[in-house]
Amino acid sequence: MSANALPRSLARADLMRIYAAAVAAVEPRRAMSRALNGDAAGAKEVAAIIERANGVRLLAVGKAAIGMAAATEEQLGDRLIEGLAIAPANLASGADAAALRSRVISAAHPLPDETSLAAARAALEMAARAQPGELVMVALSGGASALLAMPAGLVTLANKIAITAALMRAGATIRELNVVRKHLSAIKGGRLLAATAPGVGVLTAILSDVPGNDLATIGSGPTIADPSTYSDAIGVLKRRRAWGRAPETVRDHLERGAAGEFGETVKAGDPALARITNLIVGDNRMAVDGAAEAASALGYQVVRGAELGGEANDVGRTVARQASEISAARMCLVGGGEPVVTVTGSGRGGRAQQCSLAMAIELASVAAGRKILAMFAGTDGIDGPTDAAGAIATPETVARAAEAGVDARAALARNDAYEFFKGLGDLVIIGPTGTNVADIMVALVNY
Repeated sequence: MSANALPRSLARADLMRIYAAAVAAVEPRRAMSRALNGDAAGAKEVAAIIERANGVRLLAVGKAAIGMAAATEEQLGDRLIEGLAIAPANLASGADAAALRSRVISAAHPLPDETSLAAARAALEMAARAQPGELVMVALSGGASALLAMPAGLVTLANKIAITAALMRAGATIRELNVVRKHLSAIKGGRLLAATAPGVGVLTAILSDVPGNDLATIGSGPTIADPSTYSDAIGVLKRRRAWGRAPETVRDHLERGAAGEFGETVKAGDPALARITNLIVGDNRMAVDGAAEAASALGYQVVRGAELGGEANDVGRTVARQASEISAARMCLVGGGEPVVTVTGSGRGGRAQQCSLAMAIELASVAAGRKILAMFAGTDGIDGPTDAAGAIATPETVARAAEAGVDARAALARNDAYEFFKGLGDLVIIGPTGTNVADIMVALVNY
């Protein structure tokens, strides 16, 4: 070991500090306060919009709803007419939620249920109550698509749950998933905006969990113009081989919509769009910047990787090769994005854990003996249907598992990264963070 090399325990502590800094950079209260005080990029007009309004009705929805609502309530004071905060159950029952003036509704995520239906109904009713001259402020964050579920036409909630689950298992991207959701919904794709009366202003402040910040995709764009069509939704289902397995009512609704029997989602040029202002208050890039700043403060030279997108197995392998090509001492490779997993097995895990396992397998091949310590983790603290945010991988991970009689490649094939890393003590378990801007990757090289 060189004089400047760190023991693995200290390097692991650095890894967690860097991840924590990424999450802190997109803390909802902080992000909303910057925006409402005009400190965020593009936020100068926000204070003026609020000041001109006769009063504000707040709808905060998503994994960051509680923090975004708290910051907004503090800023608005008695200008707040009413507020509604809709969050996953594990975030809607804590002390922070109890301290809000806004009504708090717990709804289901990642798959909707009857609570999501009740939440969507409450959101539409509040939007409809707004009077001309008032402002509806929507504080939107990742998870909103599942938390607000109002099926359109004869589509049932069970139908929506079935098709959403099928697309998730098929590895559909968030954009593909939300194209379908919007065209089976009475609230998504600008339809919440359409529920407000003429003369009502709408301000949407967005903590983005979508790489590239596609406004129409984040939370399925309840107040945003939607460029996709019923035909696009049919195309997603066919491309992901879910069309033949889709409920009859889903296929019928989409086909009739494509034939012009149902109104489309809100499109560019709709007069209602003249009443809306959209603002990104935080995103994945901001989290990556926070990670990079923390790594630099800890004495690492920072290298930024490409956006994490595509199949998790491919992402893990690619990052492993990138890390293995770095030769300088005390380097930190950072990146962010949203990989997807095409589920073929029956194990437990999430996209970040799948990336970490694929990375570990590749590191064992291309970086044996190297000092590389890496992690993929969700900024929301929850990766897939597990209690882990992600997992840590090294060139020795596969060998350590083999000594315990566990086959890494078999675990990868059955999508069982959770049990694999649990046995090694390499899961990252921190609990829900109350924010959500997709995933972060940090790799310490030659530490």
